[in-house]
Amino acid sequence: MAGLKKLAQETAIYGISSIVGRFLNWCLVPLYSYVLVDSSDYGIVTNLYAWTALIVIVLTYGMETGFFRFVNKQPKHEQADNRVYSTTLTSVGFTSLLFAITCVIFGPQIATALGYGDHPEFIQMLGVVVSMDAFDSIPFSYLRYKNKPIVFASLKLLMIFVNIIFNIFFLVICPKLAVSHPEWIEWFYNPDYGVGYIFVANLISTTTVTLALLPYVFVGKWNFDKVLLRSMLKYSLPLLLLGVAGIMNQTIDKIIFPVVYPNPEEAMRELGIYGACFKVAMVMMMFTYAFRFAYEPFVFAKNQDADSKSTYSDAMKYFVISTLFIFLIIIAYIDIFKLLLGPQYREGIRIIPIVLMAYFLQGVMYNLSLWYKLVGKTIFGAWFSLIGLIVTLVINVVFIPKYSYMASAWAALISAVVMVVLSYGFGQKYYPIDYKLKTLAFYFGLTMLLFAGMHFVSFESTVVNILYRTVLLGVYVAVVVCREWSLLHPKSAEKKHL
Repeated sequence: MAGLKKLAQETAIYGISSIVGRFLNWCLVPLYSYVLVDSSDYGIVTNLYAWTALIVIVLTYGMETGFFRFVNKQPKHEQADNRVYSTTLTSVGFTSLLFAITCVIFGPQIATALGYGDHPEFIQMLGVVVSMDAFDSIPFSYLRYKNKPIVFASLKLLMIFVNIIFNIFFLVICPKLAVSHPEWIEWFYNPDYGVGYIFVANLISTTTVTLALLPYVFVGKWNFDKVLLRSMLKYSLPLLLLGVAGIMNQTIDKIIFPVVYPNPEEAMRELGIYGACFKVAMVMMMFTYAFRFAYEPFVFAKNQDADSKSTYSDAMKYFVISTLFIFLIIIAYIDIFKLLLGPQYREGIRIIPIVLMAYFLQGVMYNLSLWYKLVGKTIFGAWFSLIGLIVTLVINVVFIPKYSYMASAWAALISAVVMVVLSYGFGQKYYPIDYKLKTLAFYFGLTMLLFAGMHFVSFESTVVNILYRTVLLGVYVAVVVCREWSLLHPKSAEKKHL
């Protein structure tokens, strides 16, 4: 239990940057949905950021996980740590710099190919941003390894605050100044640039954090090891396929949507609605990310303990309990969440339960993925994600023309189900863990029952709806508390029963 307590503590600290930080970033969605009155403008943001999410995975090529794997295999002293860190940082830094230069030089050609020929600077800015993000991922991994969650959280929050400040500056303050005092800003501000300022704000915030990370880049004598790099690449490159397939499961719909949808102009409007509503469900992903930052180093460190499998099983149970609770919270207060979006975006709110459940299963999949990372069979993870990607791609291509973004939401869910089943089945063969399936099924069934009560029972009054759903939410909490208390304190439960 001591290990789980430490995991919970670090998850909470990382959550400052992941949950709180992503929530603050998420708060930009209402801003965009009201400022970008034409949802097709947000469609541009959705499409290009889907590309950047994919590219950053390619540019890190599994070296984050590789760093944790090899730094924990080395003798525990500063020189060995520095050798792994220097090798990882040099490799990712070189490839990131090469990509940034390519985007700057060939930005106009890339922009034309993607349909943004009028704004090649969008591609140039995002190329530099994604390169810095890839490079920064290694110092951030180093901070996690050195158990510096507060520094990690502070720097992540710095990036988010700077991004929010400049988004508000360019999208809210500058338009007002352009009317009242245009002479103050006319030397740098173009009122017609609109959505482009979202990318400008991103460039400024990412540059700020990259500079702030420099003290954790130069932490010791440079010690690049070619032999070590080859071993790391052999381990990490299968994770590249895993990462690419995994992120494409989340982004391929947003990448291909403008191509597959019959009407190109209507496609960007639909994509903007889908992208904005998809963001509402990111509350689930926020918790998963926070858990991941603490869980990955925890898994490798805990692997040598005799009770490691029992601990992994308990971690899965509490992860499932927590994420299902988040699912019910969002469903219970969906009437409030939808008011945060502009009126032209609210028609897409019906995808929220589907996307939430897809995120939940992706979190379960991440928990299950520990087996092939620990036994060095990362190729299995790549195959699972590739199969999931094929499922996602086929459903999107076949059904987007008829069902628009609803097809994309269902594709995400079905793909996640397939990957969870595959990972669990093979995991029990190569690294069996007793995940207490009956307990997990009980909580999932309870959640679906309460969801049905929230979704299919509705009253005319919004206030009454919220109160009714709050009661159902309380039922979930009461069942969890009573059940888990009796399991953790059986003697107390027996005395109470007597």
